[in-house]
Amino acid sequence: MHQASLKNDSKAKIDLSQDNRANGIPLADLLPKNGVQVTHGLDGSLVFDLVTDSRRVVPGSLFFALEGLREDGNDFIEDAIKRGAIGVVSNRSYPAGDGFSSIQVNDPRQALAKFSRRFHSFPDRELALVGVTGTNGKTTVSTLVKFLLQRENQPVGMIGTVRYELGDRALPSFKTTPESADLYAMLRSMQSAGCAEAVMEVSSHGIDQERVNGLNLAVTAFLNLTQDHLDYHGSMEDYFRAKCKIFNGSNGSLPSVGVINADCAWGRRLLEEIPPQVRVMTFGEALDADFRAREINLSQNGTEFLLECPEGEFAVSSPLLGRYNTSNVLAAFAIASAMGQPVKQSLAILPSFQGVDGRMQEVNEGQPYKVLVDYAHTPDALGNALQMLREFTPGRLQVVFGCGGDRDRGKRLQMTEIACGMADLAWATADNPRTEKQDRIFRDMRKGVSDPEKIQFVRDRRSAISKALDRADDGDCVLIAGKGHETFQEINRTAHPFDDRVVASELLRNKRADWEKC
Repeated sequence: MHQASLKNDSKAKIDLSQDNRANGIPLADLLPKNGVQVTHGLDGSLVFDLVTDSRRVVPGSLFFALEGLREDGNDFIEDAIKRGAIGVVSNRSYPAGDGFSSIQVNDPRQALAKFSRRFHSFPDRELALVGVTGTNGKTTVSTLVKFLLQRENQPVGMIGTVRYELGDRALPSFKTTPESADLYAMLRSMQSAGCAEAVMEVSSHGIDQERVNGLNLAVTAFLNLTQDHLDYHGSMEDYFRAKCKIFNGSNGSLPSVGVINADCAWGRRLLEEIPPQVRVMTFGEALDADFRAREINLSQNGTEFLLECPEGEFAVSSPLLGRYNTSNVLAAFAIASAMGQPVKQSLAILPSFQGVDGRMQEVNEGQPYKVLVDYAHTPDALGNALQMLREFTPGRLQVVFGCGGDRDRGKRLQMTEIACGMADLAWATADNPRTEKQDRIFRDMRKGVSDPEKIQFVRDRRSAISKALDRADDGDCVLIAGKGHETFQEINRTAHPFDDRVVASELLRNKRADWEKC
């Protein structure tokens, strides 16, 4: 589909064309066994690319007309033809032409997944794949699983929010779970680079939009479910039902193992959805969890706890901060175990884990107070982050946060309530407003203000960060939440360069003279 993209976002231009499609495949060989209603004009044309954006069409491309929330790919079929597409796949009837084929299907998104899998020669059959889903923690768990499993000369691939790691190179991420044409191209690149295993974040959008339909996942993991994306799903029940699909087979494939959070009520419900042929492993603090943490000791240097699991009882020392990261470590250990790695091996590797970009990442320019950047952008994540920092902050705790535009409006009040209730001083500012007016976002956020003396609204994010740093003193902590690893701020469909870590570092260097006087 031809979409209005971010003007300065080069991430949208990732192209794996040289990796997997040099020889082309006959169009007739790509047709799935079911779901195709009508075909017109099929000939011996070779397909060199599968495309959903008409602007990316080159001669030999097969164009998939996907219906989106804002635009309909059917409106761009003519543009695709002019650019050299050899055919179109649509849920509508479209006349074939000279050298141009028309394929009508029930569900173009599902068809894209099936075509992509065939086009790239079923790379998921040659990789042991882990799929991690949940509202919070996907990136941390996926990165930790990759870290635990990788060996010298044996790379592990990864697809997620921060980057795509394909074995011999890394690419910037443009979607947590890419469209299936890109996804299968990446999996084939991983396999070609020597990867035998890969881990990927699986978003609810990716599941609902059939991007992982039929994908052969060896292990699927459910971390948690808290409010987010209700602008898309409509209700928590529908949000949950989307997640279930990669566990119960309704997405066209069953995992061998399902790893489930036993401390989450939604996880308990999910246990009832899983067919008996899927082996279940649970994790958490619950007494019946297969991977259970007890005697948890939290400190500002990390976390220690006792792990009870099928292999025995072990003392765990984790460099990750906070109780929520104990859950993430348990999930990663359970996943690694499901992939065949002994717990003792994971225990030996864990202490050297360096964390994840933009996840409780410290910005240190020698100032006498803590400055941390984190991706927390949901009520649950923000609350967990502030609760953890409160325990280790002798002075005042400040938070700079915002709420994204064109997204779930219901969480804005909740996030403001949490910021006001858990921080000594909160600075509400812009996150990624996208196409929504910041004033409207602020109006929704103001409904959650419990104490006007504890929060200030500052439209410009850099100014909000600067004001928070101006108010910081010895022993204080400033949490800059919401954007984490992101290097841009999206305003009116334009990506403006903005990195919380870089901005905070620059501001701190400029303010160095102030604290050195003290």
